[in-house]
Amino acid sequence: MAGEAGTAIDATARHGRVFPAFALVGWRWIARNPISAIVPILMPFFFLYFLRLISPPQLFPLQVAGAMLFTTQNVGNWCLGDAANWRLEQRLQDVFVASPLDKLRYLIGIAFSNFVPAAPALVMEAILLAYVMPVPPFAWIVIGVSVFVIWVTYSAIGLAISSRLKSPREIWPIGNLVFTTLGILSPLYFPIDILPDAWQAAARFLPTTYAALFVQGALGLRTTTPLEMAGDAGLLFLSAAIGIAIALWLYRWREA
Repeated sequence: MAGEAGTAIDATARHGRVFPAFALVGWRWIARNPISAIVPILMPFFFLYFLRLISPPQLFPLQVAGAMLFTTQNVGNWCLGDAANWRLEQRLQDVFVASPLDKLRYLIGIAFSNFVPAAPALVMEAILLAYVMPVPPFAWIVIGVSVFVIWVTYSAIGLAISSRLKSPREIWPIGNLVFTTLGILSPLYFPIDILPDAWQAAARFLPTTYAALFVQGALGLRTTTPLEMAGDAGLLFLSAAIGIAIALWLYRWREA
């Protein structure tokens, strides 16, 4: 009887409502501290405000679209902070390791919970994009796909880095250094053609570069052909798959 009960509990834990539970974690973060929903909105809008003042007006729609990808990329930094804090300070990851919950669902749960606070910023940016230019349905689909791929990829990168940190003091500087650098290298707020050749070559290794090119092409913000757009989409998925594979390989579920 005890064995059957244990099997039943194990099966329930493996098929329980993990994602709604992690979504509740993300929502409670906003409910208890509303400013946590304001910060994701302010960060990209600070860039947009100053870029609107100093850059040509015709680039503003491109910059708004880039702000959506920048917001999504930053979810990876939040995943890094949460996962590292749970592992190093609260020792909560040890509980999940000892539980029937598998590693993949745990990681997706953290990524999902951190996407919740970013959602209001993405909605506001989408409204602003629709205000500054007409957005065809196909472009919305491209934006949605690109946001999803970047969210999964950079959440995986953040989680992989979190598993390698040794001290809570490393969370803030390493997270900001990595994700700020990745955001600057990618042509999110400017056309890739204006970058120096060496910068362009470095940017070509990042999934956000191809997400930006894919979105800009769908919105008609850069001169491109259907074949080139298909190439950008293919390189987006390829670079994302490589990034996720490396992140999963680097991630440590159990302490050595």
